[in-house]
Amino acid sequence: MNELLNKIHDIGIVPVIAIDDAKKAVPLAKALVKGGLPAAEVTFRTEAAAEAIRAIVENVPEMVVGAGTVLTREQADRAIEAGVSFIVSPGFNPEITKYVLDKGVCMLPGTATAGEMEQAMMLGLEAVKFFPAEQNGGIDKIKALAGPYKKLKWMPTGGVNTGNLAAYMSFSQVLACGGTWMVKKDLIEGEKWDEITAICKAAVKNMLGLELRHIGINSGNAEEAESTAQTLSALFDLEYKPGNSSIFVGKEFEVMKSNGRGTHGHIAISVLDVDRAIYHLSRAGAKFDESSRTKDDKGTKFIYLEGEFGGFAIHLSRK
Repeated sequence: MNELLNKIHDIGIVPVIAIDDAKKAVPLAKALVKGGLPAAEVTFRTEAAAEAIRAIVENVPEMVVGAGTVLTREQADRAIEAGVSFIVSPGFNPEITKYVLDKGVCMLPGTATAGEMEQAMMLGLEAVKFFPAEQNGGIDKIKALAGPYKKLKWMPTGGVNTGNLAAYMSFSQVLACGGTWMVKKDLIEGEKWDEITAICKAAVKNMLGLELRHIGINSGNAEEAESTAQTLSALFDLEYKPGNSSIFVGKEFEVMKSNGRGTHGHIAISVLDVDRAIYHLSRAGAKFDESSRTKDDKGTKFIYLEGEFGGFAIHLSRK
């Protein structure tokens, strides 16, 4: 994927905004950034769209700003003039899609059928919007389509919410999800920026799916590891599962047969998408040991954070 699509992927959620007063665009954008979602699709459903986009682009440069509900060349021109990074349409119009691409701007046309997706791919697109997502079969339909379209990415929008977000985000071919639940009209009109920030933070936490996977315990040698593991197994009635370099006790403990990372051991955290977690944790100040990164065709599988935490190293791994 290109750099912009990678950024959208890592952010993970693109708030879909319909704004009537362009003066509220900048404080809204700052609330989104503070909440961990520096992205927005500002829809052309209102007259203030172009002015709002321009204000965000000029005053909140860390935001990735797109225009949504773009139906005509005139709207596309206004969006591009305002400084958007990408354009989204509710349906697949080959003429408008090609027009935007010819302008050198990223286009995410709305699709709902395999035929529309194939036409978009023929125009060179790596990613498309899936709209309206829930009404068109949701994540189950996307997974079915992923069989023949293994390289296509989707941005599901329409009916995505806190209840089904994790199901979408757990699938590697979902680029990001579009949503409105954190930017409801009454929240914007009431200038409830702190509430919007709080909703965004909760959405990010939900999207990442952070869970404690196990605790790793260092040992001086194999005999010490076996003794520790047998004790834990008997004490907590957990399965004893020996391996080459460590012994698992249930899913909760990994007893190392030597001194591994960390003074005392390591803490394993599982996430839905490691690359998204790296992006969001980095924004909070975390640093990562690139030498520990392992990857496959779905992205990063595993990586250690730099440093120790209470004598423990921490690593992320994909669920």
